[in-house]
Amino acid sequence: MKFLERTTGYGVKFFLRTTNGGYGNGKYGIFMQSIYIHIPFCVKKCNYCAFASYPAASAAQEKYISVLAKEMALRRNFPAQTLYIGGGTPSFLGAELLEKLLTETEKNFGPIKNFIESTFEVNPESVTEEKLKILKKYGFNRISVGAQTFDDDGLKILGRAHDRKTFFDAYDKIKSAGFTNINIDLIAGFPRQTFEGFEKDIREIISLSPVHISVYGLQIEEGTKIFETGFNPDQILMRKMLEHARAALQAASYKHYEISNYAKPGFESRHNNNYWQSGEYIGLGFAAASFVNGKRFSNPENLEKYLENPGKPEFEEVLTGKEKLGENIIIGLRRLDGIAAADEIEKNFGREIKNLIAAGMLEKAGGKIKLTEEGIFLSNEVFENFVAPFYET
Repeated sequence: MKFLERTTGYGVKFFLRTTNGGYGNGKYGIFMQSIYIHIPFCVKKCNYCAFASYPAASAAQEKYISVLAKEMALRRNFPAQTLYIGGGTPSFLGAELLEKLLTETEKNFGPIKNFIESTFEVNPESVTEEKLKILKKYGFNRISVGAQTFDDDGLKILGRAHDRKTFFDAYDKIKSAGFTNINIDLIAGFPRQTFEGFEKDIREIISLSPVHISVYGLQIEEGTKIFETGFNPDQILMRKMLEHARAALQAASYKHYEISNYAKPGFESRHNNNYWQSGEYIGLGFAAASFVNGKRFSNPENLEKYLENPGKPEFEEVLTGKEKLGENIIIGLRRLDGIAAADEIEKNFGREIKNLIAAGMLEKAGGKIKLTEEGIFLSNEVFENFVAPFYET
């Protein structure tokens, strides 16, 4: 499978063009549908960032939103239950462009307030009371804010555009605007980060009491500024950090429900759960991915190509048979509740599952197959067993 990337544990990132599939009977159901809208603009590129994002002048932003509106019209009335606007930094848009984006979204997909879950990503340096009022007016019910660390030196190393004070000011504004469903992102394993520094980040995030927390092990990807320095994370230290996060957050009543995600009861991300539980989704914007009617497809990763012909996929694929089943297993196992121990899985991957159970990385319990605690931290080693070329008897 050409999209498999090797990293350790919580830092794992698999299919760059999609995250569909799964064998779960989740709380929110298997057959949900979702919309993702990609806003690629940022104040500046972070030192670790390999996503489709970059700084851009206001004229380029205006053109992008206009083209995005054309693509929305092509997907008009897609019957989704969740909406996620991410990036990049969606909050980088000015108030006028933000209004235009949300007006076009509602024109094509109905009132935002009617979505079961509607998430808007923000970065601290671009949070304003005016923008939060706009998001509230349109009915967004979830905010995801990138902190990454609360340490000023660490923020400089990561190339973030905000400092510690800016984050806490932004967080206060988000809460004062009436948002209670808030996610905060943290990173573990960046250059010069110590265990004591990470431990302090975990204490501080618990004291803030957001209902959802994402903790990612740093991934070093080619083309990033950190990659160019030759830095390699200390895998032993990173695991120690992530083990500490797991223990401390669970003790603070957060459920560890997915490899990188923790939530207070009732606040799991419904949008992301849809990816992991076989739901369909469309991705709108530059480099965005979709999965509809068994086909996954993605927009061009070249911005000019996207702007010239919005809605024309650059990549399409339909997986079938054992290859599709293996992908479903990988995505489904990201949820710590696991996947149903179906006969089809046993027939196709019984040998691999048996070996992984013997190695202490998978377990069977309650009719499900799940990652063990060891398997969580070595998930790549688990997932490689379900990627073509397969072992043949």
